[in-house]
Amino acid sequence: MELHNLKPAKGSVKKGKRIARGQGSGRGGTSTKGHKGAQSRTGYSRAVGFEGGQMPLQRRVPKFGFRNPNRVEYVGINLDRLQDFVTRTKAKEVTMASLIEAKMIKKTELVKILGRGELTSKVDVKVNAFTKTAKEAIEKAGGSAETV
Repeated sequence: MELHNLKPAKGSVKKGKRIARGQGSGRGGTSTKGHKGAQSRTGYSRAVGFEGGQMPLQRRVPKFGFRNPNRVEYVGINLDRLQDFVTRTKAKEVTMASLIEAKMIKKTELVKILGRGELTSKVDVKVNAFTKTAKEAIEKAGGSAETV
């Protein structure tokens, strides 16, 4: 290694344009900001979504739909998934706690049992809600469907 071979470490030298470092830099004077006006001043920040006085996109596009603030959201668990859970764990009773432990739902979620699939095991199910077909299928298999 000799003096003519020395190079700075990779990434240590920034090769950007040095703005506002005198006329000799080619970017002195107004420092690429033009003459006068808000955009040439320090502290200037444009409002989010501002389009130069043109009507902004979020105001041009019409509003639509409605989101009910009182809507109750359920996590749906079909009978086939319930059957898989029962065969894996060999459970006689399915509760909210057992579903949380199996990571099928989160602590804050509400559960509704849906009617897709087939339930062959006799099992007692205690959750927030059932569809009519799911409740009938559970009772037909010899179990009970209880709303918590």
